[in-house]
Amino acid sequence: MFLITKDIFNYRDIYYFSFFNNGTIFFMINIYLDSNQSTLKYIKDTEANLQNVLIMIGDFNIKDSVWNSLFSFHLSHSDSSLETVDSFNLCLSSPIQQVSTQYSDNNNNANSVIDLFFLWPGSIELNNHSISPELYFPLDYAPLIIDIIIEEKFIQNKRWSIVKNSKDKLIQGLKNINTLNTHDKNSLEQIVQEYIDLSESAWFKHSCLVHIMRWSKDWWNKSYQEKLMAYRISKRVEN
Repeated sequence: MFLITKDIFNYRDIYYFSFFNNGTIFFMINIYLDSNQSTLKYIKDTEANLQNVLIMIGDFNIKDSVWNSLFSFHLSHSDSSLETVDSFNLCLSSPIQQVSTQYSDNNNNANSVIDLFFLWPGSIELNNHSISPELYFPLDYAPLIIDIIIEEKFIQNKRWSIVKNSKDKLIQGLKNINTLNTHDKNSLEQIVQEYIDLSESAWFKHSCLVHIMRWSKDWWNKSYQEKLMAYRISKRVEN
């Protein structure tokens, strides 16, 4: 499940999504930079220690030769942007096809590349993105696309559990089996079959199907409970 949250970056030009995987939280960030680079200044001032950022995408509003070979200049704003992105351990992604991301209906204004994609380095699944210029509208942007592979996985959310205060009854039923008569093979087989029958009937009689809650998972313990409470109070991921 993906969540849109505001507990780390509460800023109009930053949207980020979070999701859990194997007990770890991951993030995907979308940003917009105005001509004053206000968003970058906010991120630096916030000094949020945000780990496990998989993707950062957005309109960086900067024309630069670093990501557009048709543009012949390099700007200092680009270095500031790359420095901020690097703090999240992300690298600039090269699109599959080198085309513009912003298109103009004015012949005097050239198309440009100002929408950028940054990815977690070394990822096999997330290694490049594509641009779809055929989908743009006049004075609009071409969508940037990346495939996120989600493997189908069965998640068990119910299990059979012994009804509260029924454990002693189940054990007592098994104790009542007469195991003294084991003189021959047939007697032993009869005792074993009686044990099987009684176990099955007692199990279904004294058990029920229940939902698996977080505290019923093997990894959920007091330490996780304390960390969750600390996060709810501070709203900081490092907690």
